[in-house]
Amino acid sequence: MTTAKQWVLASRPDGPPTVENFRFEEVELPELSDGQILVENTFASVDPYMRGRMNNVKSYIEPFQIDEPLTGTAVGVVAESRSNKFKVGDTVRHFAGWRTHAVLNEDQAEQIDTNLAPAEAYLGILGQTGLTAYVGLTAVGEMREGDVVFISGAAGAVGSAAGQIAKHLGAAKVIGSAGSPEKVDYLTEIGFDEAFNYKDGDVNGQLAKAAPDGVDVYFDNVGGDHLEAAIQNANTFGRIAMCGAISQYNDTEPAPGPRNLGLSIGKCLTLRGFVVGQYTHLAKEFQEKIAPLVVDGSIKYESTVREGIDNMPAAFLELFEGGNTGKMIVKF
Repeated sequence: MTTAKQWVLASRPDGPPTVENFRFEEVELPELSDGQILVENTFASVDPYMRGRMNNVKSYIEPFQIDEPLTGTAVGVVAESRSNKFKVGDTVRHFAGWRTHAVLNEDQAEQIDTNLAPAEAYLGILGQTGLTAYVGLTAVGEMREGDVVFISGAAGAVGSAAGQIAKHLGAAKVIGSAGSPEKVDYLTEIGFDEAFNYKDGDVNGQLAKAAPDGVDVYFDNVGGDHLEAAIQNANTFGRIAMCGAISQYNDTEPAPGPRNLGLSIGKCLTLRGFVVGQYTHLAKEFQEKIAPLVVDGSIKYESTVREGIDNMPAAFLELFEGGNTGKMIVKF
């Protein structure tokens, strides 16, 4: 193998990104050095956080660079190896997605066991997705047995995992919001106690109806009107784990803060933002407590799969239109 195909950032978007912000290239691969492997990618992840990396701003992760290949989590098979750690045929997970092949140092990849779960599961529920859900509920949201938990973006990869994990951790009630009747049905099928379609309007009213006794923990993937509704319906000493704000990622002007933020004072609320990279010390705990529930089917997961590396940008853009249930994955 001497060449690979890859996507690079062609330009930075102003507002919602388009396919014109990406460029498809074929590049020469370098020869392997000692300690390196060549991975042929089979699945790659696209995620909402990548939108922020398209902007040239300082954040918790480096922005994508113009004319440079995009990165993200992928799984693949070792095609060539000059490493004592990996052999040809091993399946590995790494961060050099958005390309057909990647030359990696052996410390840039980790082996995964596809006998336990399909390879794509390691991009979602058995990867950063599942860990994000667990961390947000436990370390950030400080969820306790008997809590009422509300999750926005609940049919997405993190949201659907968080809802099921909350039930296994002893939540008295788990409520989810999603953007279609089909997604609402999906949430109740996987164990949410109640779910509503936010496109029906009045998020605050729908949440109040679903949680007449109030909300103890809110797992925020959306921001905006969902965050306001959570503050309005929060119980005293409620906790809000701020994981994402996808409703605002394509805004060209700064979004106003919640109009009812002042309620947080009298209610003694805790609003805490987090990124999973600050909680990697909990990965072992997650694997011990939650991964077995995934393997035995107690916690279910869904993947929305798009075919072909040609469709990477289109799959990414679908995230902002609600085109996915569960994890959005591209199969090469």
